[in-house]
Amino acid sequence: QVQLVESGGGSVQAGGSLRLSCAASGTIFTINTMGWYRQAPGKQRELVARITSGGITNYADSVKGRFTISRDNAKNPVYLQMNSLKPEDTAVYSCYGFIDSTLYWGQGTQVTVSS
Repeated sequence: QVQLVESGGGSVQAGGSLRLSCAASGTIFTINTMGWYRQAPGKQRELVARITSGGITNYADSVKGRFTISRDNAKNPVYLQMNSLKPEDTAVYSCYGFIDSTLYWGQGTQVTVSS
């Protein structure tokens, strides 16, 4: 059974950095696009960043220039380096991935940025 396991969340002061990672485990043949969504209390879920198996990246306008998504190869893990964090980045961050044509989600990890 395929699972996505996230790590790296936590609490940081504004201006600080965190790195999230997302690793897929199980019997896997092909991993396509992977990425991160986030959801803050009372707000809609927002796509933060995604990366294709070929390394093409997309970012939400709110994180461009501050966040970087990367992967070591076409498989996993996937990393989200978050720099210059702001209080408005506070949310639950969830990893997702299209693995063998099926969409999987991680369990979510809390990121809290204090002012």
